[in-house]
Amino acid sequence: MKTLIFNGSPRKKGNTAALIEALSERLGGEIKIVRAYDGEIRPCIDCRYCWTHRGCSIQDGMQAVYRDIEEADNIVIASPVHFSELSGQLLAVLSRLQTYWSAKYLRREEPVPKKKRAGVILTRGGAGEQKLHALETAKIILGDVNAEIVGVVIADDSDRIPSLQREGVSRAIEDLAAALRGDLSTQ
Repeated sequence: MKTLIFNGSPRKKGNTAALIEALSERLGGEIKIVRAYDGEIRPCIDCRYCWTHRGCSIQDGMQAVYRDIEEADNIVIASPVHFSELSGQLLAVLSRLQTYWSAKYLRREEPVPKKKRAGVILTRGGAGEQKLHALETAKIILGDVNAEIVGVVIADDSDRIPSLQREGVSRAIEDLAAALRGDLSTQ
């Protein structure tokens, strides 16, 4: 089992990283993490190359990520929430998935033939009724890479309480790992 995790946190040892580590420990298999803040991937430049061609005109670290997406069984988007949205740097990296949208809607090709399971992990300071645009954005992106969301973990109040200490978060991570493994007996 291969899992590709997009980490949208600038903090290498923050709440998002802690939840990714906890998931990885429970998940098993091969795990690759793409850290948005490592600077190896440039954002989409709207050159429209992908409107008529597979892939992307920009030759950088994203070429390996495209191969990882093709091979992955699971894809996870993990991010702190900034202004109700995924982190800006993660959005910049994920903008390069435009090629899959173009395949689906412009070139009329199947963007990613192998169906995938997906998860979303979000950490945010505070809590409340505000809409989590981050979750909606993640759903759209994951849909374009033929991934079905099997679990969502939201850790509120991460500014006051470490996410793994937040009530219910550890259990939610365990449930997400089980769903990504396809282990329905724990559901």
